Amino acid sequence: MDLIADILLVAGALGAGLYCHVLARRLSRFNDLETGVGGAVAVLSAQVDDLTRTLRAAQGAAGTESRTLEALTERAETVAKRLELLVAAMHDLPEPVPEPQPRPAPPLAGKSEAGPVFRRSAPRDRESAT
Repeated sequence: MDLIADILLVAGALGAGLYCHVLARRLSRFNDLETGVGGAVAVLSAQVDDLTRTLRAAQGAAGTESRTLEALTERAETVAKRLELLVAAMHDLPEPVPEPQPRPAPPLAGKSEAGPVFRRSAPRDRESAT
């Protein structure tokens, strides 16, 4: 009976050893940095680091742009207030007085209203004039 128990005990130990060996090989393939999940974890970790740096840079740029936008908004509000004051001041100005139109001179006695008449003379030869 002791012999059967010892044989079963050795068989169980050999089975457990074989099972541990198979698990160790699977775990080494699973954690392989080239093809396994370990590689995927390493790649994802690098991507998370890149995204963190990009996010920090974007937050810094957004903060700078936000401050610039606030300054421009305050400036625009100041200019808008000045324009409102100028428009209000324009309403207080008196209406401009229209300038009097010049009267046309009365026609002279004895002259026609058509004006002087010019007559053309006969064309001259250029050769005879020289």
